[in-house]
Amino acid sequence: MANQKRTKIKNKTDATLKRSPIPYGRQRIGADDIRTVISVLKSDWLTQGPMVKRFEESLARYCGAKFAVAVSSGTAALHLAYLAAGLQPDDEVITTPNTFVATSNMLLAVKARPVFCDIRLDNYNLDETKIESLITSKTKAIVPVHFAGHPCEMDSILSLAKKHNLLVIEDACHALGASYKNTKVGGIGDMTVFSFHPVKSITTGEGGAILTNNKNFYEKLLLLRSHGITKDKNGFNVMAELGHNYRVTDIQAALGLSQLKKLDGFIKKRSELMSGYYRELKDVKNIILPRITENIISAGHIFIIRVKDRAKRLKLMEFLKNNGIGVNFHYPAVYSHPYYRQNGYDGLTLDNEEIYSSSCVTLPLYPNLKLESIEYICDKIKTFFK
Repeated sequence: MANQKRTKIKNKTDATLKRSPIPYGRQRIGADDIRTVISVLKSDWLTQGPMVKRFEESLARYCGAKFAVAVSSGTAALHLAYLAAGLQPDDEVITTPNTFVATSNMLLAVKARPVFCDIRLDNYNLDETKIESLITSKTKAIVPVHFAGHPCEMDSILSLAKKHNLLVIEDACHALGASYKNTKVGGIGDMTVFSFHPVKSITTGEGGAILTNNKNFYEKLLLLRSHGITKDKNGFNVMAELGHNYRVTDIQAALGLSQLKKLDGFIKKRSELMSGYYRELKDVKNIILPRITENIISAGHIFIIRVKDRAKRLKLMEFLKNNGIGVNFHYPAVYSHPYYRQNGYDGLTLDNEEIYSSSCVTLPLYPNLKLESIEYICDKIKTFFK
């Protein structure tokens, strides 16, 4: 009877999904989110009002950090974090090549030099055992990226940073809601950066934030977020530093505050969907599934499979797209982009990163995705390899 029921679901799903393509990721906006935003639109404040502060305080409280500074994007958050860290021209910063280019682009923006560390082949984060060999007298910081929402091995990274007097700035744009050894991501390193793009854990449309427990960093971030302008003793605006307009609006903050209340539910749903992928694909011999390490709760931002026969990866992606499945590619190695090749990284290759980037496929994962859709996607993967 159970098999008959599953067959009926599968047949119905096949027919439905051919008409309705599945994106690889998307936001989940509810009626309560809309009401919250409308209430701000009807208020006296659209920007630089009370909602931003409320969102920042709630975000810091959720993550167990003392301070949060909301900004206009995850990229802006990275830029401000690097500026607040005091990175200077030619300072070296160790990070991963398996990330969106913003992580290292903002290092270039402050004229620091990204030094790329190879990755692990179980969870695709930077390999903490390979960091120390890259440290030189010019190294000033480590920027671990919690790829796919899976936290890096922070104990090892923090230990190295302490030994060599380095800052740790976490790129957690994938990882809001994740935990490392029972500690929420957000209050672990010197600064932690989040993104609220629509495909992330929660959304503010566009937006980001920097969290820290360091009051000096916090005050610097606030200053740099708004043109470097502060008040003098007479209450007049004065520009103390060269800053930026990276402010976030009350409209965005209201959406973020409403979404934050639902974050744990979103993470639970993503976890259930990932379990569906593991269950459906565990016996497919042609692919490799990511491994969740112990004492970790992943935010489940994206779900990656790797194709053992790398020559079949693009064919698999094309096959899935032709069947209405929005697969993606996270990421080509940062150093492989033409700009990087032309600006100091020509010829750089890292063994595990090369294996990963030539074999990875990103499958759909977002809170509104149905388990029936997971079955459909996995059936198509099995069909391809048959």
